[in-house]
Amino acid sequence: MKLQATVLALALATTLSTSVSSAETDAETRTMNNGQLILEDIPEIPARIGEQLSRYQNIRSAAFRAFSADGEAIYVSTRFGDVSQLHKVAQAGGYRQQLTFFEEPIGGIARQPGSDRMIFSMDAGGNEFSQLFLLDPNTGHYEMISDGESRNGAVVWSHDGERIAYQSTRRDGRANDIWVMDPDQPDQAEIAVEAPDGSWWGAVDWSSDNQKLLVVQYRSITDVRVHEFDMNERELQLREASEVGQSANFPQGYRKDGTGYFFTTDQFSDFTQLAFRNTETDKVTVITESIPWNVDNFAMSDDGSKAAFTVNEEGMSQLYRLDPQSFTYSKVEGLPVGVVGGLVFSPDGDKLALSLNTPKSPTDVFMLDANDQLARWTYSEVGGLNTDTFVEPELVRFASFDGLEVPAFVYKPEAEGPAPVIISIHGGPEAQYRPYFSGTVQLWVQQLGAAVIAPNVRGSAGYGKNYVSLDNGFNREDSVKDIGALLDWIATQPDLDASRVAVIGGSYGGYMVLASSVHYSDKLKAAVDIVGISNFVTFLENTESYRRDLRRAEYGDERDLAMREHLEAISPNNHVDKINVPMFVVQGENDPRVPVTEAEQIVAALRAADKKVWYMNALNEGHGYARKENADVYQEATVLFFEQYLLPEKD
Repeated sequence: MKLQATVLALALATTLSTSVSSAETDAETRTMNNGQLILEDIPEIPARIGEQLSRYQNIRSAAFRAFSADGEAIYVSTRFGDVSQLHKVAQAGGYRQQLTFFEEPIGGIARQPGSDRMIFSMDAGGNEFSQLFLLDPNTGHYEMISDGESRNGAVVWSHDGERIAYQSTRRDGRANDIWVMDPDQPDQAEIAVEAPDGSWWGAVDWSSDNQKLLVVQYRSITDVRVHEFDMNERELQLREASEVGQSANFPQGYRKDGTGYFFTTDQFSDFTQLAFRNTETDKVTVITESIPWNVDNFAMSDDGSKAAFTVNEEGMSQLYRLDPQSFTYSKVEGLPVGVVGGLVFSPDGDKLALSLNTPKSPTDVFMLDANDQLARWTYSEVGGLNTDTFVEPELVRFASFDGLEVPAFVYKPEAEGPAPVIISIHGGPEAQYRPYFSGTVQLWVQQLGAAVIAPNVRGSAGYGKNYVSLDNGFNREDSVKDIGALLDWIATQPDLDASRVAVIGGSYGGYMVLASSVHYSDKLKAAVDIVGISNFVTFLENTESYRRDLRRAEYGDERDLAMREHLEAISPNNHVDKINVPMFVVQGENDPRVPVTEAEQIVAALRAADKKVWYMNALNEGHGYARKENADVYQEATVLFFEQYLLPEKD
């Protein structure tokens, strides 16, 4: 379910004195990492912190990207230098042969059917205006096949390997259109589906005869529609949408016999179910009707004889095999408890590749054979750490102001006495904290002796469509009240120190950090805002145009006077006088989602009010830090920040 996944990627080098700053300020400013990382009012980071964190900063992971054409080898993405690149692994546990050597991390990968040639995407400096490149991994030759200016991605090859369908803003820089191209003749690319609005459009699959496209239209997390596009007639037919536009329907792929397609939907339940629509009879069969959790991954073999899907059960994955004809399914037993992604069948359909992440092991690639025997293909380094000592989280629920039960994952240190607490708030807002392996969380637990609590406040995905809608529009601050309720819950826990609590979060989680600091400064000791929204009106006006309408569907339309007044009323930068907690603001200069101006204005407002604020801005990053050298400094500065403002006991 690649179209639903979204993510946030979050180090000591020679320090150079400089007067350069990302904004006019009297702040004490210096740069690191060849001038690309700007630090304002951040003290020198002691060398001991870098030494203390070194092993945690050298944890790697490997994610499955594709099988080789013959099915004998796999392609993975992993990092040996500063950013993730493409590697080939020829056998289980084998050597990772690096194939790309770019200064930027590679994005999506799509291998051409019957060939090892592939298309990958790559942006510049985190700006997310990805270009498409055609790569021959056997020779290393590559060439750009997109226009070099627009935003491109979501590549799907036709089954004959002659064309790709992909999403691009090439027409006007704003619309998310679907284009079709012969990669060997990129100058002849043409629009297939011209997006009529500001929603996100993308191709998911080609029909077996390569004459139709299965298309998704994403308007909001609760309004996702399925269309079919006829390549010959140039007609777009709406297939799945609720009458009031309040259901999410994600196409997964055509059944190979041409009788219909699989899709996930919450039309018939509060949760996302796997279903099949027979396009000959128009009948819909709900396949996972008896499973009260979201189906979140789906894969089918090339010949259509096998399929598999995963279910998100309390944040953990359950893997199932499915017969695409009879719709019978069975749970795969014996898999490690963790989060599964990247499901792909080998070309012959005999093996199922998956990426598996557990609380004690980073993402690595595994292979499931026809007898459900699991083999590990990659062994990512963990910096020499003994991950057996890593703390596994406990799932708890606490009651919010209106009685709503809010789930949260709690990591506790083994040290005696009440532990200081770091509340980590996810972004999205339509995301979900799941208990992934996290070197950062374990670092805070083991090195700082802090408990870490990751709540899934209202508006989070994974708990049904009603739960995910509870913070929409004028209810935005109800999710902030959930943090208030969590602070009250912490005060009832004898092994947690309610007098020493910090909040940290990125993107929408950054807004939650700022808003929590507005409302609960008296209960907080420190706050870390990473690429966060400080004012919803300026955010909506300045976020990139290709995503603006999508964000309006979630946060509200600032062009409506009543909504604009509400958004201004809840925007943290209008209430800086109420923020009385040290703040660390982290930003990427090239962020297309939450522009750098959101960070600059909250930092300026805090400084004008004589508030304590540290500011870090990476000139070669976007929405989060993808480069190890920047992420390392961020991580070390965060530890120093917590040491100074969170850890000290009360006098």
